[in-house]
Amino acid sequence: MKLLTKAIEARLRYNREAQTSVQGSSLELDHYPVVKFFTPDGGATWLISEMYDDGDTLFGLCDLGLGCAELGNVSLSELKSIRGKFGLPIERDKWFKADKTLNQYALVAKQRGRIDA
Repeated sequence: MKLLTKAIEARLRYNREAQTSVQGSSLELDHYPVVKFFTPDGGATWLISEMYDDGDTLFGLCDLGLGCAELGNVSLSELKSIRGKFGLPIERDKWFKADKTLNQYALVAKQRGRIDA
């Protein structure tokens, strides 16, 4: 399965452009995640809301299944290379529909010790 479709990539790039346009002001955008990745044979989950101009750097909520989800950057090429404990690659949750902003997901993840999406 392809991790990113052209439509998803366009939305991720749009969010990054919007975020960049407000930097330096008192306004900070809190986007809804656009895409969810997960390890089908592990506990890792990524909720991604932005893609940088380099086409590889993503921003989102990242949880490697260790109970400490963090907001930060992740490399798309590295995600593509990850394999779970049974050798399965990361998948995109094609049924994912965000119902909270990224920061709201982060708050819930901090309380529960995992991303709940």
